[in-house]
Amino acid sequence: MTFCLGIKVKDGLVGIADTRITTGSECITAKKVTIHRYGRYPMFLMTSGLRSVRDKALTYFTEVIEDSEHHFDKLYKAVNEFGKQIRRVADEDREALKKGGLDFNIHALIGGQLERDSEHKLFLLYPEGNWVEIGEGTPYHIIGSARYGKPVLDRALGFASPMDFALKVGYLAFDATFMSATDVAFPIDVVMYRNNTHDIIERRFEKDDFEAAAGAWQDHIVQSIQNLPMGQLDSVFAKALEQPLRPSHTYSSPMSPAAQLILSHNADTPQGQGTTAHSSVSGANSRTTLARETHFSSQQHVPKTQA
Repeated sequence: MTFCLGIKVKDGLVGIADTRITTGSECITAKKVTIHRYGRYPMFLMTSGLRSVRDKALTYFTEVIEDSEHHFDKLYKAVNEFGKQIRRVADEDREALKKGGLDFNIHALIGGQLERDSEHKLFLLYPEGNWVEIGEGTPYHIIGSARYGKPVLDRALGFASPMDFALKVGYLAFDATFMSATDVAFPIDVVMYRNNTHDIIERRFEKDDFEAAAGAWQDHIVQSIQNLPMGQLDSVFAKALEQPLRPSHTYSSPMSPAAQLILSHNADTPQGQGTTAHSSVSGANSRTTLARETHFSSQQHVPKTQA
């Protein structure tokens, strides 16, 4: 699985990608984010899905960027071209992958600002080669393992959030995923682009780099839960504390008639004659019932064939 997060806020773009690659029973570390330049204008690209599909499509895409015959003055045109290369790989490899039991799978997040873009852009690209633009309404998208990181992003992140705040919330989304998913791991690659600067900053971080932040976040969560006003739930808990404690019983379920019969018979049978208890119950059904409930009498032993 993968964790790749792209965020678009008013001032710029933030991208976070883990580096764990799972191949069968093995795990390796490899980059999932790449930076490409078209002239002096940069863009970043993050992918999830089959590594072979990703590498082949990126190779084709890089060749196109280096080809002077192609002109990309807006980011969506570059996204269109990468989508075209994904469809090319699908035509070449889909059937072979299917025969090997693999689905053709790749998703991509592409962000940047090219020559004629009025602002920074962020796109989500699907395996079919089509795309959607990430906008102000939901200013982020995760490809790969999304379920664990979404809550903190939905609660805290907005289009007007400062970039440093977006980076913190993005890290917490990764931290939630890292804590719960075994196939997402450090190190992580972080990219940041500030609007109209035409420069992308890229850094790699190890787990130790966030040790203080992770510990502080854990402490804040516990303290916040302890201080959280719960309204009606508090009254329910208080009511529960008012309930008197009841003495525990070794056997709280009502006894069946057959069990009562056994205990009654044993109480009336002289010591050493408990083995005659079977005579008080006759017939195959009674013997079966007696065998299932023989644990009520320490003096009974029922052969396994009767159980």
